[in-house]
Amino acid sequence: MRVTFLGTGTSGGVPLIGCRCEVCLSTDPRDKRLRTSIMIEEEDLRIVVDCGPDFRQQMLRTGVDRLDAILFTHAHKDHTGGIDDIRSFNFIMGKPLDFYCDYATELGIKEQYAYAFSETDYPYLPKMTFHRIDDEHTFYIRHLAITPIRVMHGPMPVLGFRFGEKFTYITDAKTITPEERRKITGTKILVLNALRETEHYSHFTIRQAIEIVEDIRPETCYFIHMSHQFGLHAQMEKKLPPNIKISYDGLQILI
Repeated sequence: MRVTFLGTGTSGGVPLIGCRCEVCLSTDPRDKRLRTSIMIEEEDLRIVVDCGPDFRQQMLRTGVDRLDAILFTHAHKDHTGGIDDIRSFNFIMGKPLDFYCDYATELGIKEQYAYAFSETDYPYLPKMTFHRIDDEHTFYIRHLAITPIRVMHGPMPVLGFRFGEKFTYITDAKTITPEERRKITGTKILVLNALRETEHYSHFTIRQAIEIVEDIRPETCYFIHMSHQFGLHAQMEKKLPPNIKISYDGLQILI
């Protein structure tokens, strides 16, 4: 399995519009963060997790010309804002794109993109086929087993995912119950959100994310969904435990 980090930033991206802090002004390319998304390639299967406002740029940057499915964690706009750009894949592949999400996310997408579901014969609408998932059942996209993990994004339920046995992806989490943590136990690689050092209403702080890693004990954890308040990549990397790394846009890992 190959995982590509398409974007590693929080909802506003990094740099943040109008900000003049040292992170936003950094010339280190690792400090330039599009909205959070990953691509998973397993044999001939290629799926993307979330489709944010930078989706078009991410697909062009990686040279992708075929996509089998998009898997959604939740319906916030920084995770769904690029859906109109699936039209290119509709044209290339000649069919709707498969969307995997829970009921609440499906409703959110249909509300945000109501024009795509209107009664019109306009031929250039994004076309998608929904596949309903929940947090109680493992499901498959072709041969790849995926186990949903229910986490809380403040008061909002959000899905994380365990792919096979070795890789788990969690973003936009503030709390994870002991029951849901057991679904992660034994994973080799964990991707986990870590917004910044100071407290936040709906995201793990760096310290809180480290505590989750200490509890789950994966071989390696990659932090994701970072704001400009996270700090400079080069400096923060030196402060973290040796089994925790900071992801960056374009990073690829083999599992």
